[in-house]
Amino acid sequence: MSHDQVLDEFRAAGALLEGHFILSSGLHSSRYLQCARVLMDPKRAERLCASLAAKVKALVKSPIDLVASPAMGGVVVGYEMGRQLGVPSLFFERVDGKLMLRRGFSIPKGARVLMVEDIVTTGLSSRECIAGINEEGGSTVGAACLIDRSGGKAEIGVPLAALTTLDIPAYAADKLPPELQAIPAIKPGSRGLK
Repeated sequence: MSHDQVLDEFRAAGALLEGHFILSSGLHSSRYLQCARVLMDPKRAERLCASLAAKVKALVKSPIDLVASPAMGGVVVGYEMGRQLGVPSLFFERVDGKLMLRRGFSIPKGARVLMVEDIVTTGLSSRECIAGINEEGGSTVGAACLIDRSGGKAEIGVPLAALTTLDIPAYAADKLPPELQAIPAIKPGSRGLK
């Protein structure tokens, strides 16, 4: 899938929004990618993740035993990536501020794990999930996301396959450009934001 084809899928789903948004990282942005909308159509999710799985296979040379994702945004894309790769998937949930396995999930010692996210902005959730994988005894062999909105700048500690990359500026609340200062902020996404 080309960059434009990926963005066309997001636009068709009403998942590429413009305005003033507070991201789950707390940073502000003029664009927001609502992956839940793009993944709500199983056929679209299948198309996007099949293309992403091809990129993962080209990047990650070792076998993959398991897919792990951070909840909430990574659950659907992680499941579909597991299906595409023919391996089980599980997800980490935030408990008292830390990503942890629950629901009887476990990672076998030495399992080769692909960490999958929907969107990478700062890489914080990815790094937290990778730390959880490693704490559980797994070995993170790579990572994947639908969109790397850091423009390739986010460092997560393992190779990252992104379906496409965007360079969408994000700002601290005290460093907003005038055009964002003039628009009320909307808080979509996770981590307690509505």
